[in-house]
Amino acid sequence: MSSRRKFLHQSSLIFGAGALASAFDNKAFAILNNGIAPSDQLNIGAIGINGMGWADVKAALKIPGVNLVAVCDVDKNVIDKRLAELGPLNVDASKIKKYDDYRKLLAQKDIDAVIIGTPDHWHALIMIHACEAGKDVYVEKPVGNSIGECRRMVAAQQRYNKVVQAGQWQRSQQHFRDAVDFVQSGKLGNIRTVKVWCYQGWMKPGPVVQDSAPPAGIDYAQWLGPAMKRPFNSSRFHFNFRWFWDYAGGLMTDWGVHLLDYALLGMKAELPNSIVGLGGRFAYPDLYEETPDTLTTLYEFDKFNMVWDSAMGIDNGSYARDHGIAYIGNNGTLILNRGGWEVIEEKQSKNKILMPFQKPTDNGLDMHMQNFVNVVKSRKTADLNCSIQAGAHVATVAHMGNISFRSGKKLLWDKTKGAFTDEKINQEYLMKEYHNGYKLPTV
Repeated sequence: MSSRRKFLHQSSLIFGAGALASAFDNKAFAILNNGIAPSDQLNIGAIGINGMGWADVKAALKIPGVNLVAVCDVDKNVIDKRLAELGPLNVDASKIKKYDDYRKLLAQKDIDAVIIGTPDHWHALIMIHACEAGKDVYVEKPVGNSIGECRRMVAAQQRYNKVVQAGQWQRSQQHFRDAVDFVQSGKLGNIRTVKVWCYQGWMKPGPVVQDSAPPAGIDYAQWLGPAMKRPFNSSRFHFNFRWFWDYAGGLMTDWGVHLLDYALLGMKAELPNSIVGLGGRFAYPDLYEETPDTLTTLYEFDKFNMVWDSAMGIDNGSYARDHGIAYIGNNGTLILNRGGWEVIEEKQSKNKILMPFQKPTDNGLDMHMQNFVNVVKSRKTADLNCSIQAGAHVATVAHMGNISFRSGKKLLWDKTKGAFTDEKINQEYLMKEYHNGYKLPTV
């Protein structure tokens, strides 16, 4: 608990006796009149609010006592747009401090927790600095843009003992949890293969366009941050950052960390023994991208294989679904995605499984943010639905697949050393190189 919140909590204990009535301003009285004690208030700052970061903010603002007090984005146009949307949420935009440098936001003393919704290449640096500044953190997925960054993030959480939730909100959605319980019940029989797929027909890279000056209101140098210095190009910016290795890892790290996470969770799997990734720019060779728009990756574990299959520009994926996880057992196959889950019986099985289609019953993002807020208040980090450790685990597996694809090699993982057996691969890919004077803190 921050010193500010500790003071409010202690003050509220004797407020009823009138001892500190004069110490509270009108805002505090208004809070009490609304039935929310000062000790239950949580002030948040949001860093990166163009896409998922703003969805996270809106989920947080649904929770009584959560106050948005500061926002930070390198695009002034985005800040203006988002603050204009706060009226229907009953938030006074004039009271919110605005920043274009996250370090200034982290210096704001009354902020208890931050939401990080920046492009992936910023996640590690901001999360570590936030922990250093004494803030709790909700960080979007994938938590790190390299295996090395993931490790530093875990170390920072442990050193500073802060609450850090990874934004893999499916971990908080009940039907996903129920499906994993069924997988682990043994009713499917021996599971030898888990298929994970992501076919996204609406996703495609931007066009090939000329480099240009950044639009007015954008601090492009701050957007690049630790990434390699390059001229501004609109097809590398905002949503399209996903398709460039400097900033992200394509569909594998964008959707993959959500879906691979449940494959690993259902199988109680650690890290694979070997990885082979094959694919390329097959769908959109004339558009601007570096990451593969088509990728198939085989992960070998001790007792099962996991297959990742992704394609941009196609919706018709396995089992007539555009995304999902299939746990294929001797007695049946459980198919799970955001739309629900069901079991398809194996015709030869003598153990019949009667399980009707199970639909979602809740909002996963809202539940995930509520879980984060609850733990920020309780300080019981074991209650987090997706700790930084869990986020780092699946991000590591996703990065392994991308590294195999990029290197063109079948990779072997040495669990005792925590590294690939190929030292050249370790040197080239385990940690992202930082540029422009930025350094990832050694924790």
